[in-house]
Amino acid sequence: MPKVAPELQYSDEHEWVSRGDGNSVSVGISEVATDALGDIVYVDLPEVGSTVTAGETCGEVESTKSVSDLYSPVTGEVTEINDAVVGDPALINNDPYGAGWLFKVAAESEGPLLSAEEYASKNGGDLS
Repeated sequence: MPKVAPELQYSDEHEWVSRGDGNSVSVGISEVATDALGDIVYVDLPEVGSTVTAGETCGEVESTKSVSDLYSPVTGEVTEINDAVVGDPALINNDPYGAGWLFKVAAESEGPLLSAEEYASKNGGDLS
């Protein structure tokens, strides 16, 4: 059963949010999503300096099985992207809650987010 990190919050579209200092948040996709996608071979992330809007598409993730839209769980300006996952998308499968993070945002607001417990209950993940 895929792991759900208890310290994070999640969107209905399987993105996770981790709060940093101030209004900075890191965004990635859950292990539930990586398990469903299979081997990720390409990722298209928003550009640094661009504005993302909670609930709207901001990129895509391509796997050997399908192409899926990436949705922003927050609204704000993209401050950093993870160049490591652009160069090696398999990092997302190998460590979705660590080295596989996708981008950081100076968040102005957030969309509806689920607690780890709510997300795990809804999607069959294992809180660990």
